[in-house]
Amino acid sequence: MNSWEKSDSFFVDSDGDGRDICGNLFNVPLEFEGTVNVGKQDHDLMMRLCKAGASDAKFRRMIICYADITAPLYWLKEMDTYRMGVEKNSCSTMHKIASKEFTPGDFSHEHLLTIDDLPCDCALMAIDVNGDPCYYSPDGQLDIICKALNKYRQKFIVTKDKTYWWQMIQLLPSSYNQRRTYMFSYEALSKIYRERRNHKLDEWHQFCDWVETLPYSEIITLKEEKSR
Repeated sequence: MNSWEKSDSFFVDSDGDGRDICGNLFNVPLEFEGTVNVGKQDHDLMMRLCKAGASDAKFRRMIICYADITAPLYWLKEMDTYRMGVEKNSCSTMHKIASKEFTPGDFSHEHLLTIDDLPCDCALMAIDVNGDPCYYSPDGQLDIICKALNKYRQKFIVTKDKTYWWQMIQLLPSSYNQRRTYMFSYEALSKIYRERRNHKLDEWHQFCDWVETLPYSEIITLKEEKSR
C-alpha cells in the first residue's frame, strides 16, 4: 500500500545504530535487547493479515526457520506430505544403515507393551532351541529385530555381500529414528500447525509445541501474543 513510512519496526546494525525498514536512523529504546524489533503497528497489521487468510498473509512465505529433527520414519513419511515452503536434507539410510550397531534406543518404542502389560491372548508364542514354548511381547520382538539387524550388519561388514545389506534394509521397522534438517516458511508452518495440532500421533503434538516456541509464533498459530 506504499505505506513504508508508517512502519514502527527497526533493527540494530553491526555498529549498534537503530535503523527503520527504510534504513533511516531510529532511536533505540534503552531497555531494548536484540537485533530486530517488530513495532506494535506492524505487529497489528501482521495479525490482521494472518486472520484474513493465507492469500493476505503472503509475508509469512518470506519468514524462514531451520530445524534439526530426529523422528521415526513413520512420522517423517507424514511430514513428506508438505512440500510447499518445506525443504529437507536427511541422513542416508541407504549409505549409513550399517555404520553402528542397532539398539532399542534407535527406535521410538515408548508405547510398546512388555510381557507383564500384555494380555495373554495377545502374546506371540514361539519354540525355543530346546523345543519349549516361549512368549514374546512387542518390546521383546523389538529386541529380536535388533539382534537380527546386528547379525546381518556384522555379516555385511565382513563379507561386503549385498545380500545381508538387503536384510537390514527390508527388516528395518518404521519406528527407526532418523535425523533430518528442515527449512520451513512460516506459511508452511501455519498450514502444518492447523492440520496437525490435534493429530493422534504424539510426535505431531511435540512438533506443534515446538512451533509455539518460535519467535512471533502467534502469526502462525493465531493465538494471543506471547510475552518475549
